[in-house]
Amino acid sequence: MRAAWYTKYGAAKDVFEIGTLPDPEPSAGEVLVRIVCSGVNPSDWKSRTGSRGPEMPFPFIVPHSDGSGVIEQVGIGVDASRIGQRVWLYEGQWQRQFGTAAELIAIPAKQAVPLASDASFQEGSCIGIPAMTAHRCLFASGPVKDMTVLVTGGAGAVGHYGIQLAKWGGARRVISTVSSDLKASLAIQSGADDVINYRKDNVAEAVLEITSGKGVDRVVEVDFGGNLSSTQNMIALNGAVGSYASTGNREPSVDYQAFSRKNVTVHFVLVYSEPEYAKIKAIEDITKAMDEDALVHRIAKTFNLDEIISSHQLQESNDAIGNIIINIDE
Repeated sequence: MRAAWYTKYGAAKDVFEIGTLPDPEPSAGEVLVRIVCSGVNPSDWKSRTGSRGPEMPFPFIVPHSDGSGVIEQVGIGVDASRIGQRVWLYEGQWQRQFGTAAELIAIPAKQAVPLASDASFQEGSCIGIPAMTAHRCLFASGPVKDMTVLVTGGAGAVGHYGIQLAKWGGARRVISTVSSDLKASLAIQSGADDVINYRKDNVAEAVLEITSGKGVDRVVEVDFGGNLSSTQNMIALNGAVGSYASTGNREPSVDYQAFSRKNVTVHFVLVYSEPEYAKIKAIEDITKAMDEDALVHRIAKTFNLDEIISSHQLQESNDAIGNIIINIDE
């Protein structure tokens, strides 16, 4: 099979190789999927640069956790009727050597989720990390029906799904923060009722004005440390925060009293290690939302496998608005 891989950590242009590797075989409980599209996420370039440890865990790594394709073969214990099924994939390369940046992947059957016939393979490769992260941030403390939800960074990949899933889940009002007029327009397209430009406005003051002083019940948080002072002022009584990153301040100090007085719950979310029941629920809800045409998938740019270096450079630049996709099967 054709694949891309790296044998050491470093810049994309310095470490990526593209060539041929032996075809994998599915073990018991696995399926063999012919990859059509591979999704490129921030965690992919961070892993490539060595963020998860000083030593390579394998002699080489085929990257990417998200993707889509068609099941070609099943291992022992997997229903043969799944052969030919269109699927989207998650956690393809999490703690494993072989990800979706290849023509084939052998993966546990539960991580190959049926893809609706009216969804494209490109759309399928958008779902994994972004949508499942957004789901956990939103619903870790239960339903959001009739609540007011704040999605920070609403034009980002996770924020885009966070807005849509909040509306699908029955939130009464969804507020989003953005950094430009373009991103405000995109957040509104996703379903946000209100947008706040955090470069121009005081977010906490704006949120309290929008909510008549009540604050927000749930927060999908892109930068826990960077936004902490605002969060503690605008979170509602018995509110909950689901945070999946903290780039502005990686080691924030929390004002315990400010949060405890409001009985606030904080969930730190890493989609890979979240409880299995949460993953199952996320897949159920995402599938249902897609069946109900409640999710639109925003694709920033597509590449082919030979352009994997460029795809990683774009993801690393943080300039892309939407998902970055590699078309494996051309």
